Amino acid sequence: MERPRAYQEAIFKTAKKHNTLVVLPTGLGKTLIAFLLASHRLEKFPDSKILFLAPTRPLVEQHYNYFKKNMQKKYESHIFTGKINPSIRKEIWKNAKIIFSTPQCIENDLKYERIALENVSLLIEDEVHRCLKNYAYVYVAKRYLKEAEKSRLLGLTASPGSDATIIKRVCKNLGIDAVEIRTRESPDVKPYLQKLEKKIVKVELTKELQNIRFLLQEVYKKRVDELKNRKLLFSRATKTNIIDLQKKLQRMIGSGNRHFNILRGVSVCAQAIKLQHLLELIETQGIEASHNYMQNLFEQAEQGKSKAVKQLVNSKAFTDSYLILMKLFGNNIEHPKFEKLKEIIKEEIKQNKELRAIVFSQYRDSVNKISQILESQRIKSKVFIGQAKRKTNGLTQIEQQAILREFKQGKINILVSTSIGEEGLDIPEVDLVIFYEPIPSAIRKIQRTGRTARLKPGKLIILMTKGTRDESYHWAAYHKEKKMYEALEDMRKDFEDNIKEKEQKKINGF
Repeated sequence: MERPRAYQEAIFKTAKKHNTLVVLPTGLGKTLIAFLLASHRLEKFPDSKILFLAPTRPLVEQHYNYFKKNMQKKYESHIFTGKINPSIRKEIWKNAKIIFSTPQCIENDLKYERIALENVSLLIEDEVHRCLKNYAYVYVAKRYLKEAEKSRLLGLTASPGSDATIIKRVCKNLGIDAVEIRTRESPDVKPYLQKLEKKIVKVELTKELQNIRFLLQEVYKKRVDELKNRKLLFSRATKTNIIDLQKKLQRMIGSGNRHFNILRGVSVCAQAIKLQHLLELIETQGIEASHNYMQNLFEQAEQGKSKAVKQLVNSKAFTDSYLILMKLFGNNIEHPKFEKLKEIIKEEIKQNKELRAIVFSQYRDSVNKISQILESQRIKSKVFIGQAKRKTNGLTQIEQQAILREFKQGKINILVSTSIGEEGLDIPEVDLVIFYEPIPSAIRKIQRTGRTARLKPGKLIILMTKGTRDESYHWAAYHKEKKMYEALEDMRKDFEDNIKEKEQKKINGF
């Protein structure tokens, strides 16, 4: 087993005594801390069980393999998945010492009383920032804290979110009473990390794309003005505010209010949301992605699927913008980011023939286009995406694992990945991480960045289109990350004060 580092020992020391939230950048050994604590709890309570939850099956398997490899004493360990018959899971639970599972599986077994948590001495929840959306995580944690005779809970994440209220809710849901935070700049972490070179590379939006943007913004402005004139929209016309307004109006219709003003408002909101998405594609993604989306809107209008879409595509400015886009698409002209990306990667490979890099992009259309461009330059790359969803293709978990093996073996230089490559999966460390676009999420920014500069020096390059939402997204993530660490530090101090107060009361005999 690898020897624990000083910061891992310090975090382990806290986690032995308290239900602890551990916030540690990707690749800095959260699993080892969980392993140390699990070993400690089994030594202290030899007749107890350990339950380790992770949000996806590949992550569950990853943790299972890590424990199996490092456990000196061979405890009976099992993976629980929905593929195992519930009655078999019930029998396995009786004798197992360490169970690795997704939260949904355990939630179902608890609800049907196939398992009980009284004898679980440690519950570990990985990627715990998901516990707000993943109700199974919350359900299992609450049942555990209520029912376990010797409870201890460990929450692991690279970033729990930027909002202090949300972080507090995560802690409340998990019964957390201590927080351990480390960043790349923490004094006890810094010696173990390599230099990370950060660079923002800016490109100019071409005149043709600026023209398309201008036409679409005119259409968007008309829709926003209509919402304001109808006394429906009173806040700034951001995508989030319009989505919230649409939901509010739909609830009103659901409650029986079918006034024309409300019905029209829902239609105008739908058009505005689609225009916002299209503007994002034009500004930050590429011609092909934008063309595919517009084409899809025309098909929807033709099939009569949506009145809102029909009204949108019938507007002159929308049609004019589509004609410009069609010309660009027909001439194989692309967003300037693609050319810049090609230049960067060719230069990096020139300097390092064994280069391992990940290019992250939000959209599958962009991921496919990037991979095509790299392949045309004889750069060995592969698309790395999630599983198939409705109307979209995807990779099975077996295909994902095969691609990661090729990447580890050096058969592929570049992984071109959607968000699937950001979180959890056992992707080897890379020399270079490229953001095809900045993202407004602090959580996802931290996870993407954490793929490099752990064991060897690394580079982070962010592509940015000047004067577009790329710039605002970049600064949004920057400020959210700053806010997150400030909120966590305040909470850590509060928890520490509470602990000291309790200890003082004990000393004083209260």
